[in-house]
Amino acid sequence: MVKVAFQGERGAFSEDAAVKLFSGNIDVLPCRRLKEVFELVSQDNVEFGVVPVENSQAGSINEAYDLLLAYPLNIFAEVIIKVTHCLMALPGEKLADITTIYSHPQALAQCDEFLSKLKVEIIPSYDTAGSAKMIREKRLRNCAAIASKRAADIYRLEILATEIETNVNNYTKFVAISKQKAKPAQKNKTSLVFIAAHKPGALYKILGIFATRNINLAKLESRPSKAKPWEYVFYVDFEGHLDGEVYQEAMLELQKEATFVKILGSYPQAI
Repeated sequence: MVKVAFQGERGAFSEDAAVKLFSGNIDVLPCRRLKEVFELVSQDNVEFGVVPVENSQAGSINEAYDLLLAYPLNIFAEVIIKVTHCLMALPGEKLADITTIYSHPQALAQCDEFLSKLKVEIIPSYDTAGSAKMIREKRLRNCAAIASKRAADIYRLEILATEIETNVNNYTKFVAISKQKAKPAQKNKTSLVFIAAHKPGALYKILGIFATRNINLAKLESRPSKAKPWEYVFYVDFEGHLDGEVYQEAMLELQKEATFVKILGSYPQAI
């Protein structure tokens, strides 16, 4: 059985991602903060951590990318989860009884159209599943949580409404982090970070390393460097595994052109 850490309480969407990644044969360890997940993997307390890195509506999760840069771990795999939000409460409650709704701020924002039709107090919480857990443990009447169906099952809550997200095309990408490196699969992706020299044409030359080798960039995004004000780090995803000769050549040239390079991982691409 694989030991896997994730941020949030049991029933969080991160747990759904962990189950999908490892086929359910897992021993899960919920964490309060994302950083704890990275710490547990780094200290060999768990084999894998599962963290969200990007939402199809809200974009990249900056804290996760900062932690990927900071810790000497590898992205081992990725998975995409469709985020379907449910409104849940203690058994016997009805939607008309609800006066207060708890959930993570992002989940609340993603359900704004549904919530705008209700005359309720909205209270942000640190976690979707944590809100469901709180309602069960404190037996909060006239209160509801927005969380996953798994959370309703775990905390024995009744679902009052389902698919309440404003945009049905709501997906979150999660990655598994580990000290292990993934072996090449049929379809692969590589993630890395680099810093370009502060001179004209530096970024153009680096992008040319990929273009001239017909390497497809799936993502290019900049983030402020924590080490130096007004310096930016670039996060890149490209299709392919570093085991391939053309990708190794590209990395050798990148090392010459960039002032900093860190490979985050080569791993099976989510299909």
